[in-house]
Amino acid sequence: MLSTDFESPLWKSLSQVCGIDEAGRGPLAGPVVAAAVVFPRHYQPSGILAKLDDSKKLTPELRKALAPAIREAAESWAVAAVDAETIDRINILQATMLAMNLAVDSLDSTPEFLMVDGNRFRPVLPIPYQTVVKGDSKVFSIAAASVLAKTHRDELMAACASEFPEYGFEVHFGYPTARHVEAIARHGRCAIHRKSFKLRKLGEK
Repeated sequence: MLSTDFESPLWKSLSQVCGIDEAGRGPLAGPVVAAAVVFPRHYQPSGILAKLDDSKKLTPELRKALAPAIREAAESWAVAAVDAETIDRINILQATMLAMNLAVDSLDSTPEFLMVDGNRFRPVLPIPYQTVVKGDSKVFSIAAASVLAKTHRDELMAACASEFPEYGFEVHFGYPTARHVEAIARHGRCAIHRKSFKLRKLGEK
């Protein structure tokens, strides 16, 4: 479970600290999604938000319960998605940076400082930032962004499952599971597949 201890020193001089994270860099299909979350200054989590942690450590049920609580408690939040076609055109790293910047740009107001999960970021807006390796397990606002990005992307992929039922997107959400690879081998790729992501198991280079 996370507290806001990591953000507390920043709140001594800043009022709007934004956490940023993404979901969906590794899948074979669907968008990459990023979220940006700003909590009120000196925020202290309570209730269900006291259970917030790295989204990968949480059950799907808890993530779904946390998402609306995060949106309600946050001073500002935004989610942005970059589709598979764009990923193929500019590559997944550039698409991830684009999604993160779009999320920040969609906030109600421009934050004073960005806390970004990972070890690299390419800002568009002139906002100071810090990258944090494994930030979703260290920084409360990054963990919150992780949950919003993950739940939003899962919802998008579940919606795609009705349009492309043969792939099982509602189960694996586009990740390269054995079932998904088998479906690609049988049916080929559909409109939301990332054509630039090659599968060695299928002899692709």
